[in-house]
Amino acid sequence: MATDENKRIAHLAKAISRHQDLYYNAQPELTDAQFDALWDELKALAPDHPIILSLGEDKADGFPKAKHILPMGSQEKAANPDEFLSWCDKVQHPEYVVQYKMDGASLELQYKEGELERAVTRGDGLVGDDITANALRMNGVVKTLPQAFSGAVRGEVLMAKAVLAGHFPDKANCRNAANGIMKRKDGAGSDKLDVVVYDAALAGTFDAPAGAATGTVPEAPFHDELAKLAWLKDMGFSVVQTQLFTQAYEIVDYRARVAAERDKLPYDIDGLVAKGRLVDVDDMKRGRPEKQIAFKFPLEEAVASLLAVEWSESGSTYTPIGIMSPVRLAGTTVQRANLANTNTIRGMGLAIGSKVLVVKRGEIIPKIEGLVENPPGTTPIVAPVRCSCGASLVDEGTRLYCPNADCPKKALHRLEKWVSVLDIRDLGASILARLFESGRVKTIADLYTLDAQELAEYDRMGPTLAAKLVANIHARQELSLPEFLAGFDIENLGLTMLEKITQAGWDTLEKLRSADAQELAAVPGFGSITATALVQGLLLLRDQMDAVLTGAFVRIKAPVQGGSLSGLSFCFTGQLESMKRAQAEAAVKTLGASIRSSVGQGLSYLVTNDPLSGSSKNKKAAELGVAVIGEDQFRALIGKA
Repeated sequence: MATDENKRIAHLAKAISRHQDLYYNAQPELTDAQFDALWDELKALAPDHPIILSLGEDKADGFPKAKHILPMGSQEKAANPDEFLSWCDKVQHPEYVVQYKMDGASLELQYKEGELERAVTRGDGLVGDDITANALRMNGVVKTLPQAFSGAVRGEVLMAKAVLAGHFPDKANCRNAANGIMKRKDGAGSDKLDVVVYDAALAGTFDAPAGAATGTVPEAPFHDELAKLAWLKDMGFSVVQTQLFTQAYEIVDYRARVAAERDKLPYDIDGLVAKGRLVDVDDMKRGRPEKQIAFKFPLEEAVASLLAVEWSESGSTYTPIGIMSPVRLAGTTVQRANLANTNTIRGMGLAIGSKVLVVKRGEIIPKIEGLVENPPGTTPIVAPVRCSCGASLVDEGTRLYCPNADCPKKALHRLEKWVSVLDIRDLGASILARLFESGRVKTIADLYTLDAQELAEYDRMGPTLAAKLVANIHARQELSLPEFLAGFDIENLGLTMLEKITQAGWDTLEKLRSADAQELAAVPGFGSITATALVQGLLLLRDQMDAVLTGAFVRIKAPVQGGSLSGLSFCFTGQLESMKRAQAEAAVKTLGASIRSSVGQGLSYLVTNDPLSGSSKNKKAAELGVAVIGEDQFRALIGKA
């Protein structure tokens, strides 16, 4: 495992280094999203890798080098509201200064006693190219300030969309054009570029060791981020569009409004930047500041009207589903989108009739990610308050559910989940419902007491189907611990999460039953809520689990110790020729690997019958840098070449 992981880390580091070089020297081959996917995977595998802790480097020849006054670090990023809200919970800013994230080339303007001394590109974040002669031709660069200021002003070199269309139609986009033109030796075209600024600092501010700053720049002509922008405007600069917010969900909605209107803006932007109002010098000294974040736009979005909300019932949980006016996303017409939970509805301020931003994450699941506007005539969204069993529903914000342990819907859903996890063929939802409603099958153990003779007596069953059904129920007699637990439908816990807990060392039922929530909450990807749900579920379902095991209906496989594929993950697509997919999945699990149903960050291999096809999964794997292998390579990995 270590060898494969090290190879993957080396591959990612090499790819990132190459694409950083291309990006900073105006020849990018990847989109921001494709580069971000490589970066995220390397960060997950090796968070302390030198590439993660460093920045790209300008290598343009012919320009003298100059050191920055204001460090140009790289920003943390959030790709969706969930990640952004998690960051807000961590930093807890009382106020958020939110700015457009301009999609151009970074530039530092250095002043001495109010006179422009040099203009320096980003470079490696500490040293860049001195392109002063070109910068003086750009619009928005102030040569002489009204005050005798000594320090740095940071901004972005931009090309307006209208300029690209009118003067540089051969260029791929505004950012690439600006990057290339600003470094031309003859300076040609620099007069077609604009500079918009957003930061400033006195000379010497960042020379003191970390910890020396108190949070406010000493003797600076501005005391916080808003005052800084006001000062920059007074100095004659064009400043970035900025808003002040106190609530995190307000920023989520603001992002939705800006994303819906960004095509009308004069310059390209690719998201928002959020930071605290206080000027935090210590944080700015970091290579990747923690107190600010880039809240990126979704790759593809559309604006729709929210027409209604349906409440999908899955066992005891009620999930809101938005019914919308039809919109096109990723080549398909979308009319339904996930609203996650009641916190999302309340936080975004959604109502029936709202204009909402809809995205298709991973080109699979549509989701409403923000409120664009609430036009006149909207009506409140009303959540259900009572379950069909009569119990009052519990609204925890993140989850609306029935607390009744004996709720019939919960018991039926558990049976459906068991059938799904074990892939029991021919036992469809309608047959299962008839067995449940008749009172014959109430628990999982009851399934294994069915015989063909009694099943044949049910309407539209017959002896042939009944015999086949009984055989299918008993077909799988050995399960992994994650499969066994997933089949019992413990709240909020699917197969992937349960595989994480077993990979962390809680690999037997006895170990899990003896664990407390605090211990399990420490497992990466878990938390107190999920850990508590697991502990409570194991206690509540103990008798039902024991009935299945003591009846010898199924048994739990012993944990794999040091399998050759331990720590790796596989996703299968297409029909394999030499084995069924279930056999292939079982083979890698036996060797310690895990199975994923979709292509995502951190996936080790996508196995396909055609590695060169243009399928959506192959394209997604290419974007994320996931290895795509054919059947022969897969068989070699599992030792069956």
